[in-house]
Amino acid sequence: MMAMLLAALDQTIVSTALPTIARDLHGLNEYSWVATAYLLTSAIATPIYGKLGDLFGRKKLFQLSIVIFLIGSMLSGLSQSMHQLIFFRGLQGIGAGGLMSLVLAIIGDIVPPRQRGRYQGYFGAVFGVASIAGPLLGGFLSGTHSVLGVAGWRWIFYINVPIGIIALTAVATRLHLPAYRLKHHVDYLGAALMTVSVVSLLLVSVWAGVTYAWSSPEIIGLMTAGIVFAIIFALSERRASEPLLPLSLFKNDIVAVSILLSILTGIAMFATILYIPMYQQVVRGYSPTKSGLLLIPMVVGMMGGSIISGRIITKSGKYKLFPIIGTLLLGIGIWLFSHVSLTTGQWTLSWWMIIIGTGLGCFMQVPTLAVQNAVGMQQMGTATSATTFFRSIGSAFGGAIFGTILISRLTANIKLLLPSGMVHSAALSISGLVNGNISLANQPPSIRHDIFLAYVRSFHDMFLIGLPFVVAAFVIALALRETPLRTSHGPLPAELVDNIQSHSPVEI
Repeated sequence: MMAMLLAALDQTIVSTALPTIARDLHGLNEYSWVATAYLLTSAIATPIYGKLGDLFGRKKLFQLSIVIFLIGSMLSGLSQSMHQLIFFRGLQGIGAGGLMSLVLAIIGDIVPPRQRGRYQGYFGAVFGVASIAGPLLGGFLSGTHSVLGVAGWRWIFYINVPIGIIALTAVATRLHLPAYRLKHHVDYLGAALMTVSVVSLLLVSVWAGVTYAWSSPEIIGLMTAGIVFAIIFALSERRASEPLLPLSLFKNDIVAVSILLSILTGIAMFATILYIPMYQQVVRGYSPTKSGLLLIPMVVGMMGGSIISGRIITKSGKYKLFPIIGTLLLGIGIWLFSHVSLTTGQWTLSWWMIIIGTGLGCFMQVPTLAVQNAVGMQQMGTATSATTFFRSIGSAFGGAIFGTILISRLTANIKLLLPSGMVHSAALSISGLVNGNISLANQPPSIRHDIFLAYVRSFHDMFLIGLPFVVAAFVIALALRETPLRTSHGPLPAELVDNIQSHSPVEI
């Protein structure tokens, strides 16, 4: 849980601190790459760690990923330029990819499926708390001029070190996993092809509609490269003796449905967690710290939904009901937020957030549980990392898709609500309003009202467009086939059984 806290917290804690970091390091034009570098390397590393864990055993690999993450954290805190920070954040991401995928696979190693729901409920709660606490903690630290003589934003990275050392010590002394090494062939070609495809498509999600137009040669070229290399990767995996992402996994309908559900889970999470704080800060004028505190109802709902659903799954051995209930609650919550106004009461917003949080908590970890129950021990790490990988991809595209929708609708609504002479003036340009370069404090009350109304209408449109994704998740949840949760881990890999039978107990 401590290791997952490290990785999950670092996905969100930097977001509210980025403007401060960029100003300190004189790199405002490059600040988006601080988040992008982490996202790229962690997404790419996730399936690689999963496969290597199946081949070599997970404990040493898990320890290595924590060490890499801590080294990246220390170096990020010591960065003296944006280029250094971007590089070290990429190093952090390599470690984080192992933390996210190996944590869930290790639970699969030591806990039978029937008991796993309860533990995955705890891990879901950790992920939910980190998703909300990250922006809150990042806003607080970046708003503090210095702590112990060191710039406040640098503690965003240093705070990982004590947590990581405790986790590393606990893993070294208390975590006992089967240590084995099978004959192997690492799929280097598959890893390279997957890397090119993922990098190309994630760059599209970051740049399209912001840095470059959707119809620009850069975006079209990246989209083409991403699709072509994805096809080549799939063809390569069919012929590989030890594929990085075995296509045979997708022949299992439970795995295929769970991965689709994971993608939509990632998209839905970012449609809510990322943009509700923006509403609080922009329309209500709250500070990053206050907007983070106001997300506590969502944390409560997420923790409650995750822990309660996990315990019920453990007791009953059934899991299909919770993705259905969860997606239904999430859809209701997003529909309610599509009616948010300039004057919606905070208590009303809190109840809406509880509904969304409970929905997310009910089904966030179920795809991983279903997949682990559907595959053998020899594919545990690969299948788990595949589910985590596709959820990360969904998160990346969700953030980009809804960000683009919000910006495009905001541009249109500002044009509609403000007089044309104003939006074309240097003092009050649309680009300045959208990018946050114009302070509204000195504008007349009527202008501020119209701009805030433009934001509210844009949030309406964004949440309404997000509803079909949740409806799709609901339909897919209905199609998830439920099999009885095993009360044991299932058979060992055949190659390992042969190895055990051909050696003495001392050699084993």
